Amino acid sequence: MLDPAAPQLVVNARVLQFTWLPADPDAAAALVPTGLRPYPDRRVFLCQYVVDDRSQTSGFGAYSLTSLGLAVDGLEPPPMGDAPGGWWTHYLASCPVARAYAAARGAPVAPGETRLELRGEQLTTETRVDGRPIIRTVARVGHTGSRVCSGHHRYLTIRDGELLSADYPYVAEPVSPFEIESVEFLAPEHPVYALRPANPLVVFGGLYSPRLSFAYPAGPPALDEPSPAANLGPALGSGLPSGS
Repeated sequence: MLDPAAPQLVVNARVLQFTWLPADPDAAAALVPTGLRPYPDRRVFLCQYVVDDRSQTSGFGAYSLTSLGLAVDGLEPPPMGDAPGGWWTHYLASCPVARAYAAARGAPVAPGETRLELRGEQLTTETRVDGRPIIRTVARVGHTGSRVCSGHHRYLTIRDGELLSADYPYVAEPVSPFEIESVEFLAPEHPVYALRPANPLVVFGGLYSPRLSFAYPAGPPALDEPSPAANLGPALGSGLPSGS
């Protein structure tokens, strides 16, 4: 198993990510542990990506992943970040090595496969569990140009009852134009269904990049250790999120 404290690098992954308003804000908010405050509008984020070849990673090998969660209120974006911090509720990875590494960092891991298929301007992305599709997104996408976007995303996890914070740097070549056309949650019995989008769909930003690189930083510190993490206000409870 990879050392969970060691940093890891992923380059040129094919990545779709965006944020929406949930159909059931209370059900979505219930997946956030006591002591953390969901964003007032309960916005949900989704990231679906594929790493096609083992040469694109420093240790994971080829794999695919879908992660979902809620934006957290009261946690400032990291330096060079432009989005609120996020709490992962689901982390569905195809590779046992990637799952073990993320689980040791407190991510709510489970097996899953993500597929991205581009036909002309239509990008279809499916997340599958046990061979069955549970999430399907369709987007209209263009081509990469000279634009590059970069920054950091901050994510929170719980490990052994301790809240951890880590900042993930990224560099992406987004396509333009980019438009989400539909998001389907196909398995009402699966826990991710609590995060399904409202109808009509309300999307906040996002991107598709056929070449996005990012890093898992060195082992994330607990929030009570010296770190750039912001003050979260009330003391955190020790409860784990329901449905993770």
